[in-house]
This record gives sequence, structure tokens and C-alpha cells, in this order.
Amino acid sequence: MPAETFEFQVEARQLLQMMIHSIYSNKDVFLRELISNSSDALDKLRLETLRDDTLQADTSDLHISIEADKEKRTLTVRDNGIGMSHDEVVQLIGTIANSGTAKFLRELKEAKDAAASEELIGQFGVGFYASFMVADEVTLVTRRAGESQGTRWNSDGEGTYTVESVDDAPQGTSVTLRLKPEDTEDQLFDYTSPWKLREIVKRYSDFITWPIRMAAAAPGEDGAEPAVETVNSMKALWARSKDSVTAEEYSELYKHISHDWTDPLETIRMQAEGTFEYQALLFLPSHAPQDLFMQGHKRGVQLYVKRVFIMDDCEALMPTYLRFVKGVVDAQDLSLNVSREILQQDRQIEMMRRRLVKKVLSTVKEMMSASPENYRTFWKEFGRVLKEGLLQDFENRDALLEVSSFASTQDEEGLTTLRSYVDRMKEGQDQIYFMTGESRAAMESSPHMEAFRAKGLEVLLLTDPVDEVWVQSVPEFDGKQLQSIAKGEVDLDSDEEKEKAEAEREQRQQEYAGLLAWMTEQLGDSLKEVRLSSRLTVSPACIVSDTHDVTPALENMYRAMGEEVPHIKRILELNPSHALISSLRKAHAALGSEPDAGTELAETAELVHGLALLSDGGELSDPARFSRLMADRLERTL
Repeated sequence: MPAETFEFQVEARQLLQMMIHSIYSNKDVFLRELISNSSDALDKLRLETLRDDTLQADTSDLHISIEADKEKRTLTVRDNGIGMSHDEVVQLIGTIANSGTAKFLRELKEAKDAAASEELIGQFGVGFYASFMVADEVTLVTRRAGESQGTRWNSDGEGTYTVESVDDAPQGTSVTLRLKPEDTEDQLFDYTSPWKLREIVKRYSDFITWPIRMAAAAPGEDGAEPAVETVNSMKALWARSKDSVTAEEYSELYKHISHDWTDPLETIRMQAEGTFEYQALLFLPSHAPQDLFMQGHKRGVQLYVKRVFIMDDCEALMPTYLRFVKGVVDAQDLSLNVSREILQQDRQIEMMRRRLVKKVLSTVKEMMSASPENYRTFWKEFGRVLKEGLLQDFENRDALLEVSSFASTQDEEGLTTLRSYVDRMKEGQDQIYFMTGESRAAMESSPHMEAFRAKGLEVLLLTDPVDEVWVQSVPEFDGKQLQSIAKGEVDLDSDEEKEKAEAEREQRQQEYAGLLAWMTEQLGDSLKEVRLSSRLTVSPACIVSDTHDVTPALENMYRAMGEEVPHIKRILELNPSHALISSLRKAHAALGSEPDAGTELAETAELVHGLALLSDGGELSDPARFSRLMADRLERTL
């Protein structure tokens, strides 16, 4: 049959012109698309031979080959898969059967810069047409398995293509690209270079099931033809049975994905079947990358579709608080041509994400009992970022609380879980006590800790900046309220002690009512209230926040981020059992209800407030005045 000339479908012709004159920077995807087509053809042939045992097809050495000729500037991708018939070539190659083509072309024309064009092209998925980004002419030769007649297709992408029958075509399909002149190509786009072709295969198609072969870079001995080698690993470990994969293979895959030289801390495998299928192989690293908390840090989960690489850093598959997780997710039912925008709205992706998150968290929980040493390493490296999930992921908040660990007054060196804390709670205790601060040492020496230490009550010591934030939004764990020991009022008396304590409290309140009212008036510009304390046993005074107020540390964090936060007045609590406070009450009573604000009594009140601020890690409004008052007072005692 003589060659026939056809015109491309209008939209296909427009797309081809855009491909030819494309400003798309990632031209490498053309090879990914061709290899993916070849892999599909091999898969179809294998399936067809299983369905039809009469099919005359050679399946003895199914593979994909890449052949480059630097002098002729040609590149050929060949497979011995199912192939295509004459009608299939005309139907599949000459038209674009996609209802979104017109919309895609319209948006591509409206794109105002290279980045926008690139994103749209990547979203549409250019497939076979991507070849024209790098080639002046494309020739396809194919023969369907079981047929004797082959077909040749040829086009320069200018609007027409020719189709003719050939008698000597081998089974399968070969696509030969006459590459654009070298002087129009950057060195990075030299697609006749063996190292460049290997790099593309390794990046996009390393886990294709079928061997991808190409000539070695150097000729063989005695000037013989270069040896042919397989350039992809074909090790889709996630698709192999668990028993057939060694720890070394898992480790090598992890290092390849993460560019980390150390072994992973934990390996997680998943396989889902049913309405949609996917396989996942995830890794928990053994140490945190340096850029974990830097803006723009990329998440480590790669998306594959039927073992074809789609994208790095698939944000739709893993929340930001699990951005340290590395691995591969291979979906069976997604299109190869998906964009990040499409993934964000895809129902299957959302269900996959939810299951992956639950699996990661359940793995961490299992690690706590099965491998405590690994868990301690994990928490040391990633606990701080994992706690971000307490603010982001309400659905998994309980699971996150279960796997979180904190420093505690119960253990001077180790960490404790909330579950262990609850199991150790004293009889009658219904709150989980905690304190936030910059360091363990500062919190342990804080006046707020005195009553809890005296009562033998355990307090969690939270030192990460994120702790200041999440404790504001997590009210309880396992029915036990989380309570800051530096906020609100504290009542630590047992039922037996309450009656006696109440009587003493009422008596002291009457005794100190005048002093409290006077000090509240004297210090009212900087304080909300002055009241008696039930949390102090040693210190004369302390500063506390009201029950629902944000802490000073959180206030400072918001301001550091540029947010306007009104100054929140705090509460000064006095210890009526301390000699200084008792003497202050007596001096106030002796001077009458309205003593002169400039007297020693007023200065003493100011010093008590300043000392309480300093013990809480706060800042004095006038350090010079405080130092002068303190020096004068010390001088009088000598």
C-alpha cells in the first residue's frame, strides 16, 4: 500500500505547534512518555498472551531499548510489545481524544510566562506529542503481535503525517526522533549523550518492570560494538513480596530517594486493594535534614503511576507535619497526566493520604513498645515537627497525643508519654499538669513548681516553641484536662484538706484584703490583679496568667511574626506564709489605708513585683530603677 498523507486534527495541530515552539523547560519528559508507552505495550502483550494462547507472539525476551546516533542526531526508543495495527496508528497518533483539549489550549495561550506554560503542559500530559519538543521529525514503525503487516508513521509536526504499510517491521513499536540541530540545544539537552539518557531513565523510569537497554558509553575490546547494558534497576520493591526483599535493598532504595547516606530508622509497607489500588513503601529517617524547619523544605514522598515516576515532593500525599517521611506511592488507577492542582482535589488521593498518615502514626506507636531505642531516636529528631500536627490534623489528634513524649519532673533524664503520666496520676487527680518554658532548669526552679513539688505531683516540662501554641488548642487527653501550672488558680488540696484550707483561706483573705486592694491600685498600670497564692511554699510572689490568656512567650512569638497582639496584663500572686509578705501586710496596716505612694512601702511593693517578674523569666519595664531601689534597700541592711 502506498503512503497516505493525512492532516492532523485541528486541535492536535495547534498542540503540535506549541510543542515545537515550546518554552517548556523540562523537555526530558518526552523520554519518560515514550518509555511509559513501551512499558504499557509490553504489559498488554503479556496480558494478551495469557488471555489468548493462540496468539503468535514472541515473548522470550521482552524489553525496551534506547539507541542514540550522535553523528546522525537520531534517538530511537524500541520495544517488542503488543504493537499497533494500521487503523490504531491512524486513530491513536493522528487525533487527541480528550475532551479537555480545547480548554487546555485556551489556557496555554493565555499563560503569561514560562512557569505558567510549563505547569499547564505538565497538567495536560503531552504523551507521544512531547517528542516534537526535541525533534524536527518523528518516525514510528510498528507491527501488532499476531499480524504480518507493519505500519510506518512519519511527520515533521507541521500539520500533516504519512502512513504506509511495511513488510519487514519487527513485532512491537519503534519511535525514531531526528533531533533538532545541536547548536539550538543546551548541553543539558543533548539527547544523544549516554550519561544524559541514563540520568533521565534513572530519574523517571528506574522501577519500570521491563529491562531498559542501551549501548555502553565506551566501545568493546578490539573496536567491537559497544556492549549493551540494562540501565534501569527494575527493582520496584513495593511490588515484590515482603519476604523477597532484603533489608539492604530497602536501604539502597531509601538512599536513592532521600540522598541520605545513613540507613532508615523504620520501613513501612502498604498495599491497598478494592475500589482503587495502590502500593506504598515509606521510610522514617534516622536523623532530621538540616532544612527541616526552613521555608520551602520539600516533602519526601514520590508519586508513581504503574511504576512510572510522576513527581517528587507530592504534597497531596503527606501533611506538612510528616514532611520528613520519605518513600514511594505507586497508584494503579490514576492517569499519568496529573498535576499538583488535580491531585489536591482527587478523592482517591485524599483517601490514600488519610490511610498513609494513619499507617505512619500507628508504626510510630508500635515502635514505642517494639523498639524503644528507635522511638527515642525518632522523637529526638522529629518530635518537634510531629507536634505541629496537633494544630493541623484534628482527625488524628488523639493518635498524635498517644505517640508524643515529654520531659517530666518524674524523670530527670528520660521522657514520658501522656498515657504513662495518666497511669501514674495520684488518686483524686483529674488534671494533667504542665509548664512551658525555655529550658528544663528554668522551669524546675520556677516558683510555680513549689506547691506541686511539695505535693509530689508530676508536671510535664514543655520546652519546644510549638508547645506554647498547641497546648492552647488541645483541651484534654483521655478525659483528663491539660492544665498549665502558670495559669489560672490552683487548688491541690485533697477532699480531707479542703474544709480546713477553706477556713484558713477566708481568714487570710480578710487579713490581706487591704494590702491586695492597695497593691492592685499601686501596680495597676502593669497588672490585672494582686491576689493570694495557693501555689507558693517558698517564694514570696509569682506572676501568673489568667485562665484563658496567652502566655508571654506566645505573645512574643506572635509579635516576632509581625502580628499585632495587645499587651495582656497578668496577675501577681503573693505567698501569705512568706515573712516578706507578712511584714508588708503589717506595715501597710500600720500606715493606714492611703499611705504616700513614694514611701518605702510602695517601693517594697514595686520590688516584690520586679522579683516575681524576674523569677518568671520576664522583663522589667525599668531595669535601672529596679537596680537602684534594690541597691538602696541592700545598703540599709548593712
